[in-house]
Amino acid sequence: MKYVLMFVETEQFARDLEAMGEAEREAAYAAVGRWFAEHADKITHHTHLYPVHTATTVRLDGGEPVVTDGPFVEGKEVVSGFAEVEVADLDEALVLARSWPACPIVEIRPAS
Repeated sequence: MKYVLMFVETEQFARDLEAMGEAEREAAYAAVGRWFAEHADKITHHTHLYPVHTATTVRLDGGEPVVTDGPFVEGKEVVSGFAEVEVADLDEALVLARSWPACPIVEIRPAS
């Protein structure tokens, strides 16, 4: 079964990451690299997204499409990346999500 794990940063997580010293930040990034390496046999695709201020939003809920810079909704939580995984079932996807070493929220969705 295919799932997408969406890694969600909170404002506090972003502040904590920014406040880290260089060595501590490198160690945090290394932990993420190890996670991807440890689960490479299940990960079919992954990417890190640029910061939310680089987003462009297209609103299609009225007459003409409206294009705006930035996210559509200002939120306290932002999807910062995702991994598509091929696993047996939701339980196995949950095992992966529980071991994620970075952002404090992982949303799991089935994918086709």
